[in-house]
Amino acid sequence: MAFAQMLGWLSCGAAAQSTDENFMLPAYHFQSALRRERMRTDRSGTGFSLLAVTLGQRAAQGAALANVLEQRIRGTDTAGWLAKRKVGIILPDTPALGAWKLAGDLRLPLEKINLSAQFEVYEYPSCDSPQQQPLKEPADADLGISAPALRVQALEMLFVQKLPTVKRLMDIAGAASALAIASPLILAVALAIKVTSRGPILYAQQREGSGGRTFWIYKFRTMVVNADAMKGELRAMSEQDGPAFKLKNDPRVVPIGRLLRRTCLDELPQLFNVLQGSMSLVGPRPLPCEESRRCERWERRRLDVTPGLTCTWQVHGGTKVTFREWMRMDLRYVRSRSLWKDLQLMALTLPSVIKRDGVY
Repeated sequence: MAFAQMLGWLSCGAAAQSTDENFMLPAYHFQSALRRERMRTDRSGTGFSLLAVTLGQRAAQGAALANVLEQRIRGTDTAGWLAKRKVGIILPDTPALGAWKLAGDLRLPLEKINLSAQFEVYEYPSCDSPQQQPLKEPADADLGISAPALRVQALEMLFVQKLPTVKRLMDIAGAASALAIASPLILAVALAIKVTSRGPILYAQQREGSGGRTFWIYKFRTMVVNADAMKGELRAMSEQDGPAFKLKNDPRVVPIGRLLRRTCLDELPQLFNVLQGSMSLVGPRPLPCEESRRCERWERRRLDVTPGLTCTWQVHGGTKVTFREWMRMDLRYVRSRSLWKDLQLMALTLPSVIKRDGVY
């Protein structure tokens, strides 16, 4: 019996020493848990929050924080490492205010063990709580945290996949080479628009890119100057289901514009977007802000990566497929993107343009 008790004490001591390792998930597994929670809430239509705790320099603080969290978070919550000195707690079905209340509950226990920590709160979906929105004064006072520190950040930004260095270098080399080779054609197109149509040569439009950030996309103008104002009247005639607007015989298109759209020459100025970094050569096509924000939650996961000039939808689908299938194509690309896949899609883009299949 004494030997068994000794083993029990030893095992308890070992568990206490590695509490942070057993209680808090490693970074890779925590990221997987975070993605699963997003998929769960997308399906259920609910939301969740993430409380991020940044620790000081001492390595022992991880175990100390784990001991405090184990006593104070719910069984449905998940704790894990977000970064080297940053711990995250996933709080299902909890608004941002609930995450800040947990931060308030943790503050005193952490101070008692001389653990320095900084708190951040992220909420999903962010559309219900605009980025950097301060909480109300009464809540600030209740939590015992200074009002300027209380902010709600967009959790979507944590899902954004950084553009690989090799892909970025390929974008710069490819866009610069294409612009150099196509410069005579670009000048010819610009002259043709100026001669045949009244208005500016270029058309700029705000679209949603990586993480939902807005950017200006550039195209050769193919429509009349007041085309955006006329869009509402034509919305019911759209030949593309879902939020996207596509119309084969769009009355707003000027004569030279039909040729440019059929040959995709109107997209050439987007090579400057690629050089700028707001777009890549290959990636989901960016939607206008109005259309992108009308997408369902699961469809907006396409914003996890940098948008592109060409994509699976443009090569294999176009306007022939439904909007949902278009979104599924984009998400399949997001899940399995690679340099080899990008090279394949770029090689298939020119033949698809020549066939003019589903392009208008």
